[in-house]
Amino acid sequence: MADVIEEKIKNYKTAPFDARFPNTNQTRNCFQNYVDFHRCNKALSSKGQEITPCEWYQRVYKSLCPMSWVEKWDTQIEEGSFAGKI
Repeated sequence: MADVIEEKIKNYKTAPFDARFPNTNQTRNCFQNYVDFHRCNKALSSKGQEITPCEWYQRVYKSLCPMSWVEKWDTQIEEGSFAGKI
């Protein structure tokens, strides 16, 4: 399974269609993938597992989100004031 995930990440070009977000506005999709990346990273790191599967979420949010948003959210996480549940 890890090979399949690594292959998908390697061949990744842009965010694929996500049925949870069918509309043109991808703001929610951006935010959800950002939160999913940090949740995945936290969950796998706490178990001492490899975080390679989490890279998928990171690539998706980096292709959808403006970097200014990501920088703001990173700052909020460091300060403990981020609105999402991670």
